[in-house]
Amino acid sequence: MGKTTGFMEYERIEEGYAPPAERVRHYKEFVIGLDETQARIQGARCMDCGTPFCSNGCPVNNVIPDFNDLVYRQDWHGAIGVLHSTNNFPEFTGHICPAPCEAACTLNINSAPVGIKSIEHAIIDRAWAEGWVRAHPAARKTGKRVAIVGSGPAGLAAAQQLARAGHAVTVFEKNDRVGGLLRYGIPDFKLDKAHIDRRVQQLVAEGVQLRTGVLVAEPQRGLGQDSKVTNWASEVISPAQLQAEFDAVLLAGGAEASRDLPVPGRELKGVHFAMEFLPQQNKVNAGDKLKSQLRADGKHVIVIGGGDTGSDCVGTSRRHGAASVTQFELMPMPPEVENKPLVWPYWPTKLRTSSSHEEGCGREFAIATKEFLGSKGRLTGVRTVQVELKDGKFVELPGTEKDHPADLVLLAMGFTSPVPAVLQAFGVDTDARGNARASTDFTGGYATSVPKVFAAGDMRRGQSLVVWAIREGRQAARAVDEFLMGHSDLPR
Repeated sequence: MGKTTGFMEYERIEEGYAPPAERVRHYKEFVIGLDETQARIQGARCMDCGTPFCSNGCPVNNVIPDFNDLVYRQDWHGAIGVLHSTNNFPEFTGHICPAPCEAACTLNINSAPVGIKSIEHAIIDRAWAEGWVRAHPAARKTGKRVAIVGSGPAGLAAAQQLARAGHAVTVFEKNDRVGGLLRYGIPDFKLDKAHIDRRVQQLVAEGVQLRTGVLVAEPQRGLGQDSKVTNWASEVISPAQLQAEFDAVLLAGGAEASRDLPVPGRELKGVHFAMEFLPQQNKVNAGDKLKSQLRADGKHVIVIGGGDTGSDCVGTSRRHGAASVTQFELMPMPPEVENKPLVWPYWPTKLRTSSSHEEGCGREFAIATKEFLGSKGRLTGVRTVQVELKDGKFVELPGTEKDHPADLVLLAMGFTSPVPAVLQAFGVDTDARGNARASTDFTGGYATSVPKVFAAGDMRRGQSLVVWAIREGRQAARAVDEFLMGHSDLPR
């Protein structure tokens, strides 16, 4: 324990942001991380609880009290060792994880939790700056070949673990760059793609082969009408080919089937999925030329969906120069402060104001979209009604219909499942939600109904967090290693 009385002496220190008026002029990251002294003080606040609820609240089970203590003692090299022991990519989680560990922090019962995410961020930034993040190629090769479909956080985490176990790993990505939804779903101002690129260099140095622009599906079908997301594939490989050439296949694609809103006027020009909008800007930022980029310049933008994807649409629209941005949420407005005795140590429902909201955004709660309005085939507005939740159902409130001007509507209501055509092509059994059916039992974990085919991440559990994807990638890697070798020394 760093400082016995630290939690009583020091206050929580938040990471800072560049002013909104400044940061909306560009797509660069704008978070101001903790300096060494601030991180040390934050580490001193950790009580090193006998039962570390923070570690249990973290999907990858980071050994949080240990790295907090090491930061307090200024052993940064030791801290990155502890952090990397459970998390392959702490820069991803340090930037975009909502930090369920902090919700579970014991201090959060009656005070502000330890700034665990900011400490993690500081550790990995220091590690990269000092050159402590290096490639660790396997000393011996097993002669086994593994194909991983999807290069998001689950696929990359599994690839790194399996390569370090000595297997020959090839990652197949349908898009033109590696990273999955990290690359094309998250705006650059939240996650600079340089963080992905330097991890890619590390994986290549460890022997991982990366093949981009390759779609794994039945050649005659492709993704068909199932795909509402990015796809710049120039080559198609059949599942049968992968199964013939590799000793094991891991499906680690994202949950990319966007939830639609089938109300009158849906066909109007100007109504788009968020994942039609966000990836284009990331491609432009990367230097690509697009013939007709979907933009919000001078438009009245309505974002339907109150989650992180909706918030990303808000921030991107602001940077385009939208005339106005409004975000709709079907659920009622949550309380500003959670009832801690009721919900701790679980993730609480409370009002969350993102950095994009602070940049300028109207927010409306308990509102449902009834119709998209238009003229000559183009969107001109949205008709809504206020709703109330009664007996588990939304009931419209009489006299609350309203028409809102809109030139662009972005549907950001989450994702229903992986693209069905991919799982169908492999013949994998699915659950009621359309995800690959694969248990997480220690015996035969992550195995699908098809021999030597495994599934992890969003492909198996549905839409989820980056930190859950990393966990599943790591655990699936152990399952694959055990399947290939009869045992595994990889961590669970």
